Amino acid sequence: MPASPTATPEHIKDVNTRYHDAAAGSYDAKWGIDFGPVGQEQVAAKLCKALGTDDPPVLGDALEIGAGTGYFSLNLATQGLIGNLTATDISPGMLASLSETAERLDVSVTTVVSEAESLPFEDESFDVVMGHAVLHHIPDLDQAFSEFFRVLRPGGVIVFCGEPSRYGDRLAAVPKRVGSFVAPVWRKAVSAERLVHTPEELCGEEHGLEPEVDVHAFVPADLRAIPPRAGFEETAVNGEELVANVWGWGMRSMESSAVPETIPMRWRNFAFRSYIAFQKVDVAVLEPYLPAELFYNLLLSARKPA
Repeated sequence: MPASPTATPEHIKDVNTRYHDAAAGSYDAKWGIDFGPVGQEQVAAKLCKALGTDDPPVLGDALEIGAGTGYFSLNLATQGLIGNLTATDISPGMLASLSETAERLDVSVTTVVSEAESLPFEDESFDVVMGHAVLHHIPDLDQAFSEFFRVLRPGGVIVFCGEPSRYGDRLAAVPKRVGSFVAPVWRKAVSAERLVHTPEELCGEEHGLEPEVDVHAFVPADLRAIPPRAGFEETAVNGEELVANVWGWGMRSMESSAVPETIPMRWRNFAFRSYIAFQKVDVAVLEPYLPAELFYNLLLSARKPA
């Protein structure tokens, strides 16, 4: 459920800040975020698909918008694909988590608490502005893209991945319902304990605010139209993941009903490996031939004129 159509930008930003601050400590575990070879391979593939290249380029001075805990940028940086990294987010809690992970990975990063619509950087400061699963949280996208254009050097690029498509968002509702329906049978089969939330947990910020943090689910044509209004050229929108997300949301819905520590490792390995297998089906069989509208995630790129 997205934020109310009558919600003000100030309310949306406040909700996103409070929710992501509350969620920061458990975010990586909740979404299965990996900072090893698996995560590196995932983000490098996303970057290549977004830019239409066979090999990931070195991005130079990079600015990440809505960096969260660092899934996208840190996994690129550990492969030597970023020269200098600046990570921004509206949530101080998320940036604190990112900084801890960056220190553990021995990655140098500058973190700045900032809104996308008002970036505290000089004109033409970066070679790339990027993000993962962030645009759908931003109330004023036209203002944000104007800022991206301003801080980019001539010839610089924007790269945004993991944005929900409107069709994909609706499609995901089906495996979520199915997963919730079969969860009792699944828990019994794998000997997992049912997770029961206390009233305090259900009323807490992380649970209570999550339905309000999303603002947009994109039609590719609408997303494609935004960068040119800010002055960008060579805009491209591609789709990513179809069967992998149908499968993944079903798995996640079942798993979310169980106490995490009681889910057997053999199941976790099966769920992960099967998800990766379906990703490969998407990449090899579906993504090259089907329109972006059919996929769950959208990838956007564009270039500032040289």
